[in-house]
Amino acid sequence: MKARLGVAVMAVLLALYIVLVAQRAWLLLTSAQPIGIAMGVALVVLPLIAAWALWREISFGRSAERLATRLEDEHALPAEELDVRVSGRPDRAQADAVFPAYRADVEQHPDDWRAWFRLGLAYDGAGDRRRAREAIRRAIVVEKSPSASSSD
Repeated sequence: MKARLGVAVMAVLLALYIVLVAQRAWLLLTSAQPIGIAMGVALVVLPLIAAWALWREISFGRSAERLATRLEDEHALPAEELDVRVSGRPDRAQADAVFPAYRADVEQHPDDWRAWFRLGLAYDGAGDRRRAREAIRRAIVVEKSPSASSSD
């Protein structure tokens, strides 16, 4: 819930930013000065890049949440109970200890989105956010592929 609220706030702020920047971009584009026109073009392009990045993150979050719900419904989420630190993050040593089993599962079943998703959770537990996101993105791609649909 906290993450969704954060995303909603960011989306509203981005929309406000786009409106304000569009106003400035229009003024610069109509200035008839080469530097002003170049700055106006930049002010049009940068918010579009920001909107694309926000859309990509929202799409990733929704897809990851959908897969997590499916795994939970199938009772296929990792069953390990790890101790957590005061920050709420899992104990890294314990997470590192369970990681090899999830990596082996992906190696044995490279076309199983469930294995990739669980590997992403293991990476996250081990503190490697970049690889966690890569593994979960891979799970999303594998789950959407026609071969994954036929095996479900």
